[in-house]
Amino acid sequence: MTRRGFLLFAAMGLIWGLPYLLIKVAVRAVEPSVLVLARTAIGAALLLPVAIRRRELGPVLRRWKPLVIYTAIEIAGPWLLLSTAEKRVSSSLAGLLVSAVPLVGAVLSLALRDGQEVNARMGAGLVLGVAGVAALVGLDVHGTDMGAVAMIGVVVVCYAVGPVILVRTLADLPSLGVVAVSLALCALVYAPIGALQWPSRTPSARPLLALVVLGVVCTAIAFVLFFHLIAEAGPLRATVITYVNPAVAVTLGVVFLHEKFKASTALGFGLILAGSFLATGRRRAPEAGPMVAAIPEP
Repeated sequence: MTRRGFLLFAAMGLIWGLPYLLIKVAVRAVEPSVLVLARTAIGAALLLPVAIRRRELGPVLRRWKPLVIYTAIEIAGPWLLLSTAEKRVSSSLAGLLVSAVPLVGAVLSLALRDGQEVNARMGAGLVLGVAGVAALVGLDVHGTDMGAVAMIGVVVVCYAVGPVILVRTLADLPSLGVVAVSLALCALVYAPIGALQWPSRTPSARPLLALVVLGVVCTAIAFVLFFHLIAEAGPLRATVITYVNPAVAVTLGVVFLHEKFKASTALGFGLILAGSFLATGRRRAPEAGPMVAAIPEP
């Protein structure tokens, strides 16, 4: 991979590991629906003009039915659930649990019979991954909000299902156009809810800054950089950031939010990482377009 590819990879690993920290900061001052509204509205405002200039909206809007389903499963539902869960669990735990997406993706691939076959490597990977999740949650049951963990479990499933919908129904459409329209659609849906739950007092500078960074950096800029990363390094190498993001999330949570780093955290992350690698290591890489949604963006 070129130097430019490494720089893009490093940037994406940081940018998509950052949202867990920012979400934790923001939901201390605003409701999750307000967070989703602000993030999607900012992202759409930045990406829609680019998509319009490239004339990418027409083809995307003509495929509106699968686009609505994709938006609900990949953005509208998961972002609300993840933000709600982070009101009750640490950003580190949220980031580590979301790292199980490749494992669910592997199981989904088997269920859909897309050519993936069960072998010893995949079986071992799934077992290790489940053990990793158990280590993260099960070793500290008394201190863990299981309702919030269940919400993140739904997020994980949604992040695994979203790319399947994209590949099967929207793969031939321009990726930037799909992302821009999805963000705009989500913002429109959350506008009345966010308006009703808008805080009566203006939040302090810290949560407001978190919302802006989420929309500008972790959404709009992140997708643009990711398109360049795919073009520079290829879709297969680009997926490796899936294994980097949780480590970034844990580091930021420990350093800036003073979250605890336990032996169970290290054990669980190591098992999930190894399990994901084994369970998905021999899967054929999809085309560049669908790969955009294959990376779970929190």
